Amino acid sequence: MTPRSLGLAMALSLSAIANAQVRLAGRVTSDTNAPVTNAFITVREKGGFGAVARALTDPAGAFQLQLPSAGDYFLDAEAVGHYAVQERRISVSAGDHDVSITLIPVREFADNVEVAATSNSVALDHIQTEQTLTGSQLLDIPFPVTHDLKAAMRVLPGVVQDGKNGIHLNGGAENQTLYLLDGFNIGDPLTGNFDTRISIEGIQTMNVETGSLAPEYGKGSAGVVAIEMRTGDDHIRYSATNFIPGIDNNKGFYIGSWNPRFNVSGPIRRGRVWFSDSFTGQYNQTVIPELPSGQDTAHSLRYSNFLHIQANLTPANIASFGFMASMWNANRTGLGVLDPPETTLDRRTRQWFAYAKDRIYFGHSAVAEFGFATNRTFARDIPQGNEVYMYTPQGRRGNYYVNGTREASRDQFIANAYLPALNWLGAHQFKAGIEQDWRSYGQNLSRTGYEWLDLNMDPVRRVSFTGDGRIGQTDLESTLFVQDNWRVRPRVLIEAGLRADWDRLLRNWTASPRAGVAWSPPKLENTRVSAGYAIAYDATNLELFTRPLDQTAVTYYFPPYGLPDQPVPSTFTIAPGHLRSPRFAVWNMALDHRLGSNVYARIQALRRRGSNGLSYVGIPLFAPSAASVFRLGNARSDFYDAVELTLRQNFHKEYSWMASYTRSRARSTEVLDLATDSPQLVNANSGRLPWDAPNRLLGWGYLPTPWRDWAIAYLVEYRNGFPFSIENSGGEVVGHVNSFSYPDFFEMNLHVEKRFEWRGQRWAGRVGYNNLTGHKNPNVVNNVMGSPQFLSMYGGQSRALQFRIRWLGKLK
Repeated sequence: MTPRSLGLAMALSLSAIANAQVRLAGRVTSDTNAPVTNAFITVREKGGFGAVARALTDPAGAFQLQLPSAGDYFLDAEAVGHYAVQERRISVSAGDHDVSITLIPVREFADNVEVAATSNSVALDHIQTEQTLTGSQLLDIPFPVTHDLKAAMRVLPGVVQDGKNGIHLNGGAENQTLYLLDGFNIGDPLTGNFDTRISIEGIQTMNVETGSLAPEYGKGSAGVVAIEMRTGDDHIRYSATNFIPGIDNNKGFYIGSWNPRFNVSGPIRRGRVWFSDSFTGQYNQTVIPELPSGQDTAHSLRYSNFLHIQANLTPANIASFGFMASMWNANRTGLGVLDPPETTLDRRTRQWFAYAKDRIYFGHSAVAEFGFATNRTFARDIPQGNEVYMYTPQGRRGNYYVNGTREASRDQFIANAYLPALNWLGAHQFKAGIEQDWRSYGQNLSRTGYEWLDLNMDPVRRVSFTGDGRIGQTDLESTLFVQDNWRVRPRVLIEAGLRADWDRLLRNWTASPRAGVAWSPPKLENTRVSAGYAIAYDATNLELFTRPLDQTAVTYYFPPYGLPDQPVPSTFTIAPGHLRSPRFAVWNMALDHRLGSNVYARIQALRRRGSNGLSYVGIPLFAPSAASVFRLGNARSDFYDAVELTLRQNFHKEYSWMASYTRSRARSTEVLDLATDSPQLVNANSGRLPWDAPNRLLGWGYLPTPWRDWAIAYLVEYRNGFPFSIENSGGEVVGHVNSFSYPDFFEMNLHVEKRFEWRGQRWAGRVGYNNLTGHKNPNVVNNVMGSPQFLSMYGGQSRALQFRIRWLGKLK
């Protein structure tokens, strides 16, 4: 064959191949036309099992892929928080073809009976380790306090709930996690903790991300908890839970806990504007069996309402709005075996949160987003009287010593943009953004004082307070970031970016470089190997900078520890010069694999090292001769290591189970926070953090039974007991902090649920036991050496019979 004829043959062959290829493009949206980002698209040949093409949707929900030839194919589409579309048949001929796909958000009852279970994808869509619970799963898992989203977080591996109901992600303090609600920071403006009450019925997904976080997520070294609220659709939907109060039997029959929850959603204007409104109420009556009648009861009343609105101004311009109001009134908070009624507080809290956000979609994957949110909190503490508060070897006595109000606020502005997609040595998707946060805090407190008594009930030391408790503090935080999602090859993804933060209180800029890689080995399309490294900085704790402005504690020591006429003031100061921002270096590695039947397995390792942590350090000797000075500096270092194995499966639209084991350790050089209201004296402040649980087994599930419309729900957790400190009768920590431990914790909750129809409505009734084995899980201990009750333990939940009735709306 001559060179000319060979060239002609090659050209004809290439032309035939080009003509045979088909470009398939499309867009994935929800049922309210909102784009679904990172939806995983798979196309298979008719009768085949292997994929001929795969793609991920971009920020505008669009995708495109090449098919080898014209013909009949099957298409699958799946995304977190949505029912999967499986085996949708498509017929294509040579040329370009477009397809539209609608993914329905997960609901308890799907209108389309052909939807499939949500899947656990191992697509190369991100580097971070991600865990997601849908709103339906949050309603199905039988965790004890079913109305409290904070309590629900503990059903995820890596999230531990301590004995005081604080939550801790990856060994971090509660304020080292970034809490987002529809993209805005919902953490307490003063402390950074998560104290917001939201109805679980109103939640679409709760997503937890850890490891080498994307630069858009800052000021949360332990990770991110991102909550997305439900959006209404073109159907009126409503539900109600626990609208009938339950009866407890503890020293008699009474209404112990009533937690009614209601949700209604639907169209304001069909096809354009939708709403979803969620209300949760809570009435609690707590009875302490060990206290005498008349002094054994505490009551509280709480409500919270969240309204969410989505408005499609145009098909390419979607606005959303949200407003939340929350109130809590409680008497005798803190009532317990060691804390009788006169020592408790009456509390009043309020929170208001509102936001507005606008997203505009352009061509070529470009998206612009603008938003503003405001958060306001108010708290009032009222003691039972003005008597001196006393710490005794048998518990507390007298009236609590703090009386007053606290107010905090945050105003947040965000602007983000996905830039048009760029192809250069692979496909690049850039995102950039800015953020401004204005925070303020004000208090008006008055403190009486407290005493420490020894075994003979003689005073050891007495503390009183001088100065004005009315103070205020403000802060301004500025942020900018840029990140690149670089798909080098179809099986290789690199994410890299840089975040810069400025803080007015610390007067410095910080740079947070972050990078990671994910790889899917050849012929192992259901396997992903990922690793990453990130520098992260925690948000500045506004409360730390208010202590030098607050009242001064003056201590009087009694013989033989000192003379009562030699008062010792404890002063809080800020170290001169320049303070550095708390810094964390985070490494993570993970192997994800999808087994048959949609079983998802993950093994991961995480290492966090914190330095320059802000803490007050002093030398508060037990019998000092001069003032005790506590100085704020960069003295704290934190350490966390963990290895975690997780198995998980979703199936048959609504059923799922999860099992995990975590081996970890959490340590710090400054365990106790030394504050104006901290009564403890400590000389060796390094050791285990109060939420350290070296071994933890966790499992839950919502499973079908052989009987139609019946299901079993369970939750099982085992972990090592949390650590605690030993004190002498003067309130001084003996040895290192947290050198003792509670017994190992074990909880098994088992419930049975029946779904049924009655009077044209759908219902679900549930009955079961919490702590089925009756295992004692104490969370209170008498830790005073020499006390007759030394190391006696109390608290924890006994075996409890639970009932739940849910009204799920009208039959379609």
